[in-house]
Amino acid sequence: MFFLSIIDTVTVTFSLFIVFLITLSAINKSIKARRAYVNLLLRVFEYGRVSEGKLNLNINSRSRSKSHQLTEDANKSEKLVAVNGNTLINRDNVLLPTLTENTLDKEKFTATIKDEKISFNFEECLDYIKAGVEAIIEDEVTSRFEAEQLRSWNLLARTNRRYEFINWKITLIWVIGFTVRYSILMPLRVFVCFVGVIWLTICTAIVGYMPEGESKRQLVNDILKHCFSVLSSAISAVINYHNEENRPNTGICVANHTSPIDALVLMCDTTYSLIGQRHGGFLGILQRALARASPHIWFERAEAKDRHAVAERLKQHVSNPNNPPILIFPEGTCINNTSVMQFKKGSFEVGGVIYPVAIKYDPRFGDAFWNSSRYSMLQYLYMMMTSWAIVCDVWYLPPMYRQKEESAIDFANRVKGVIAKQGGLVDLVWDGQLKRMKPKKEWKEMQQVEFIKRLKAD
Repeated sequence: MFFLSIIDTVTVTFSLFIVFLITLSAINKSIKARRAYVNLLLRVFEYGRVSEGKLNLNINSRSRSKSHQLTEDANKSEKLVAVNGNTLINRDNVLLPTLTENTLDKEKFTATIKDEKISFNFEECLDYIKAGVEAIIEDEVTSRFEAEQLRSWNLLARTNRRYEFINWKITLIWVIGFTVRYSILMPLRVFVCFVGVIWLTICTAIVGYMPEGESKRQLVNDILKHCFSVLSSAISAVINYHNEENRPNTGICVANHTSPIDALVLMCDTTYSLIGQRHGGFLGILQRALARASPHIWFERAEAKDRHAVAERLKQHVSNPNNPPILIFPEGTCINNTSVMQFKKGSFEVGGVIYPVAIKYDPRFGDAFWNSSRYSMLQYLYMMMTSWAIVCDVWYLPPMYRQKEESAIDFANRVKGVIAKQGGLVDLVWDGQLKRMKPKKEWKEMQQVEFIKRLKAD
């Protein structure tokens, strides 16, 4: 009887919480509990950063005392730097010559080359050697498909390779945080997610039977915002929207892509039509639920590869002013919240207005990046629900139009540059599909041609 009473108490508590949550979402009100929770976490992280900084200062002091035992020549030749606890070669210094007093000076070294009548100038190929060494150490593409490295520990995972004891206070905070995240937050979030999906399915099924018209579109917009607000509670999302006067109403909305929850983040503010491949499992349930209430474009795997069919469906959707703006992620894959990679030109060939949106997550509270080649959707949801929170900023940028005689590729690059600049992201020209495939043969040949031209010019 005692255990039954505990179960009944927990059930009633959870039920009251869900009713309270749904009520707040329905009336579009917030008690700002999540923001207060995030502010508390920031104070804890700051304390941890200061404590970790003191530890690193002590380690560096001991390292400096040991380094005095080495010769000055050895210090100049090694040029090592510590990054996030890992020792990496400093790429700025790795190829610089280490000249000492016993080494020939520049004039004598040049004279020796002239005497031997050597026509090859070694300095002219240093940039190619440097590019090769950089690719070995850390190229700018592969690192975009791994979790973003943090400047300091966020009490979730270590950013260095080995455990370092900081102090007992930090250890106690970690134990308390671990207990809260796994014994309180995770069960509560799973329950909220389960209820949210059921609630979304019920609501969209009801409005799906309503006749088409302005009243239905307005009701669908309010209901979807309400349902996604409930789902955002399952990851303790705190979303800051900027420049809301640029929020899209029609046309095509394009955004950088970090995670499957990008759509959830944007749908909490307004309704979008989505385009993508049909899925099964959890995503399939959401797709079918959304399709009942508003127009979306779902493709089968084979059909999605037909660019003409996709473009035609897009044109049909955009041509109807009653349809919501369609949300597209032109990168075609998730990038780790540090950069924007190549935008596919398909959505920029349709014509009409393009509404750029920049999304930037705060990695201190949880890594929103989905490495689909490493984690399944279930594993990813587990990581989201055991993180501290998901905090992000969304910027609505002014609408952009394709200029006369501007190619779709140039237009896509111009939009990509605007999104990267606003979100503080690195603008890269590489195709995000390099996460799953090898570089194209044409790219290698282009580099070879450029190298040959350089040699001929020299």
